[in-house]
Amino acid sequence: MNKIEEKRLAISIGRAIAKQRVRSQLTQEEVAERLGIGNEAVSRIERGRVIPNIVRLIELAEIFNCEAAELLGQASFHVDDQSKRIKQLIAPLNQNDRQLILDFVETLTTRLKKGDKRE
Repeated sequence: MNKIEEKRLAISIGRAIAKQRVRSQLTQEEVAERLGIGNEAVSRIERGRVIPNIVRLIELAEIFNCEAAELLGQASFHVDDQSKRIKQLIAPLNQNDRQLILDFVETLTTRLKKGDKRE
């Protein structure tokens, strides 16, 4: 993995951690306290300045009451992982709302494909 890919991964994992923290209704200070680290360290992780090691990732998952794989899956650029994430997001919705999202995704992908051809 080159430095650019590593930086991109760090940013993606940081975003996933920040989202889970917000979903868990925790502040950076509360997460830092539970981890026994400073607030700035949590901020650096969430901004992608520092990539957490596997032990820290597991600790974060425990704090957010989720699996470490979920944090990694949210940060993944692989289509299969992204598809699983979309499935998780729409599963609790009713059939009409899921169809609305599917229609939106189809329209958006069609438009984006046309945009790619123009470039």
